[in-house]
Amino acid sequence: MTVQQKLNPALKPALESTLGSLLVNLTQALDEITIEISAGNWFAAANLLASSPATAFNQCVDLCGMDYLEYGQSEWAGEESVSFSGYSRGVEPASSARLKFGEALDFGAQDRPRFAVVVHLLSYTHNWRLRVRIPCLDADAPVVPSVVNVWPTVNWFEREAFDLFGILFDDHPDMRRILTDYGFVGHPFRKDFPLIGHVEVRYDPEKNRVVYEPVSIEPRVLVPRVYRHDSRYIGHKGK
Repeated sequence: MTVQQKLNPALKPALESTLGSLLVNLTQALDEITIEISAGNWFAAANLLASSPATAFNQCVDLCGMDYLEYGQSEWAGEESVSFSGYSRGVEPASSARLKFGEALDFGAQDRPRFAVVVHLLSYTHNWRLRVRIPCLDADAPVVPSVVNVWPTVNWFEREAFDLFGILFDDHPDMRRILTDYGFVGHPFRKDFPLIGHVEVRYDPEKNRVVYEPVSIEPRVLVPRVYRHDSRYIGHKGK
C-alpha cells in the first residue's frame, strides 16, 4: 500500500521566487502542484528549476506529449438513454476511429492550445515533485525548446513525444522517430489519427518481402455499455 506524500508548503513560494515572471500559472490540487510555462521561456525556466538551490530539481522523471483535441467531448450517450437491458450507442459519429486517410474533422474552437508538453520533475535535495505544462501555441507545427542540455535523460522522452505526437523539440541533438517503423506516416497518439491506422503490413511470397497496403479493416464501435439488473451490481450502477 502506497502512502501519498503530503505537499511541502515551502514548494510554492520557492517556485514563485525562483521563476518570477516566467511562471504563467500555478495550480494546487490533491497535494500536487502544476505550473505552466510558455514555450519561449521553457529552456530558461528549466535551467532555473534545475540549478537554483531553492528548487534543485535534479531529475526529469518523465516527459510526454498531450493532445487536447475533443477535450471534454464524448460521443457516447449517458444514462438517460440506457436501460438495464439496452446498450448505449455512439450518438455523434465524431470518433477518430472512423477517419480514413486524407479525411479531416472540424471540432470547432477550443479554449486551450491543442498540443502541450507535460514534464514531471523530482528534487532529491528537497524531496519535492513537480508537474510542468508547456503549451504549444501552433497546432500545425508544435515546437518547444529541447532541455536535453539540462536533463540528459529527456533525450529519448522528447523523441517519443515527437514520434507519437509530432511535437518538435528545438536544438535536440537527434530529432528522429524512436518507436514507429521507417517511413511511418503520421503520429499515432494524435486524437485525429485513425485507430485502424493508414496501412497494413503482410509478407508477400511472390515478391519475397514485406509489403505495405491500404488498411482493409472497416472501423466500428465495438465497446457497448451494458447495465445489468443483477444483485452483484446493486449500488454500483454505471460502473
